[in-house]
Formats: sequence, C-alpha cells, structure tokens
Amino acid sequence: MPHIDEVELLRKRSLRMLNHAEHCVTTGDYDLAYFLAEQAVQLYLKSVILELTGEVPRTHVVRQLFYILRTIIRDTEYIDEFIRKNRRLLVGLEEAYLASRYLFRIYEKEEAEELVNFAKEVIRFVRNIKSKT
Repeated sequence: MPHIDEVELLRKRSLRMLNHAEHCVTTGDYDLAYFLAEQAVQLYLKSVILELTGEVPRTHVVRQLFYILRTIIRDTEYIDEFIRKNRRLLVGLEEAYLASRYLFRIYEKEEAEELVNFAKEVIRFVRNIKSKT
C-alpha cells in the first residue's frame, strides 16, 4: 500500500488547484480556470485510487479514472448514475485537458464558473464514495 504522504500530496495538490481555479474565475483567467478544474479532479481521483490500490493510474481521462474507481468500489450503480447524469460536464473536463494544449478554444466566464463548480461537486462525490469503502 502507498505511503500516506503520497496520497496526501496528491490530495493537497488537487485542492490547491481547485482553489486556484476559483481564483482564476474571479480574475478573468477562464482558460486557466478550466485547466486547473480538470487537473484538480484528475489528481483527486488518482489520490483515492492510489489510497485504495497502491497504484496511480497512467491515464488522464476523467471518465476512465471513474471506471477504475468503479472496479474498486462496491456501489457501482451510484457511480454509473453520476457519470450518466453528468456526462456533458465530464466531457467538458476532458476537453479542458486537451484544449489547454492543442486547441484554439476561448472559454467564457459562465463556462469556467460551471466547470469549477462541477469540479467541486466531483471532489465531494468522490470523497463521499471513499467514505463508503
């Protein structure tokens, strides 16, 4: 199993990125807010998977990370429902990862606010799932 420091490092880094994403929304840096929201979710999911399995997945795709978590957690229907209900926003997170590197995409304030708020929701959801293990 992983050393608790590794799990906490990922988790703290995730929450710092989320905090910075919120700050970027207030300063009008919407592209960076989008990117940081995705990174926060990705790292938080990886921290939980690391804690439960001792391994960090090599994927950056948020839905794939959820499917990995799904194989570990008993309540798969709960995760499946969350993914179904939030598919559009999960795809938005994944797009943020690619768009920040390869696409000429400009984000608006409302989009950034929505994605940052969704990142908070995902982290709460994953924290709740972890507490069920």
